[in-house]
Amino acid sequence: MLLFSAIGYSQDRYMHEGPIKVELKEENGSWQMYRGGEPYYIKGVGGQTRLDKAVEYGANSVRTWGVHEAVNVLDKAHEKGLSVLFGLWVGQERQGFDYNDGRAVQAQLESFREVVKEYKDHPAILMWGIGNENDLFYSDFKVWNAINDIAKMIHEEDPNHPTMTVTAGLDVAEVQLIMERAPHIDVYGINTYAAIIGIDKELRAFGWNRPYAITEWGPSGHWEVDKTEWGAPIEETSREKAALYKKRYEQGIARDPEMCIGSYVFLWGQKQETTPTWYGVFLEDGTETEVTDVLQYVWTGSYPENRAPTLHEITIDGKDARSSVYVEAGRYHSLQVKAEDPDGDELIFRYELMPESRDIKSGGDAESRPESMEFRKRGDAQSGQIEFQAPRKEGPYRMFAYVSDGKGKAAVANIPFYVKAEL
Repeated sequence: MLLFSAIGYSQDRYMHEGPIKVELKEENGSWQMYRGGEPYYIKGVGGQTRLDKAVEYGANSVRTWGVHEAVNVLDKAHEKGLSVLFGLWVGQERQGFDYNDGRAVQAQLESFREVVKEYKDHPAILMWGIGNENDLFYSDFKVWNAINDIAKMIHEEDPNHPTMTVTAGLDVAEVQLIMERAPHIDVYGINTYAAIIGIDKELRAFGWNRPYAITEWGPSGHWEVDKTEWGAPIEETSREKAALYKKRYEQGIARDPEMCIGSYVFLWGQKQETTPTWYGVFLEDGTETEVTDVLQYVWTGSYPENRAPTLHEITIDGKDARSSVYVEAGRYHSLQVKAEDPDGDELIFRYELMPESRDIKSGGDAESRPESMEFRKRGDAQSGQIEFQAPRKEGPYRMFAYVSDGKGKAAVANIPFYVKAEL
């Protein structure tokens, strides 16, 4: 049984153009990617939305994770001059795929063969991304043999595009397993967040001497940050994230031109993962944050004309998130947000209260968004300082502050707090 039927999914408007050949060449100890005979360095976005913005800000490539999304974005990306890392979602042990089931493994391989045969000549394709984080919570090393079989098949069917597999972070065991069991993998892809700086040295120390790409990078992961006394992860403000994106790009990606062939920022879009603001460089309504300003800078060398507001601090009763804020049920408490706009634009403040998410998943699996809660407030909401009435039900919550310039840019932060039962 095929996992996916590829036939009929694309309008194939550009198939007649034929493939743009992509090559990896080692030159004087350094690896260089060539696309259509020209040097090509990936300035990529992880996500398939707002492609016009991606181009405007200097991106040149799009990452996809699975066949459906790849096929749906091929033509649109090519229209805008963007290449596509074509994702093949390889079955994951943590999601129930059994690599001891030979029929399922073979069906997966043949399914991907059909996909490759149908789309290998599309001019948008840059590489084939075989699997994503198959090393996450797994025990069966045969997955790497299966990934190698897929990569070998691709090399047989498509001589024009390299193969890549992606791991969750970097571990010496996975590097060595891929080297031993998956020699047909051309490029090592790494999803890494707070640990990105130093990846170049670790890869070399672990024995990898071929090209690699940073396939997801961005803010600190929700598993990497400080937590409150009740275990709520503390999210960085949009200001803190922007500074980290810049530092991590410059010191974790751009500083290794010998082996790193580029990167895909995560997430070019928005999603619920721990919170609805943690990973997306856009807010739910499409508003841009300081992170997009920084991405334009690292990709092009210049900032946009209109800069996003910056949010310096958010506190409840004078305490920040790292103080583990407790409030009394049903009582009013002060919320203060300190923000400014670098262009002098008038700021618009908005607040949102929601219970702490209890649906935090691993590996980016789909989560349900907590529902916003009505709450009473006193004071001038546009001053950045209000009093809000705490929920009456005991438990963990978060207060979000959105500060907009009215021109499509905003700053955002949230503060977790715990409601103690009424005395």
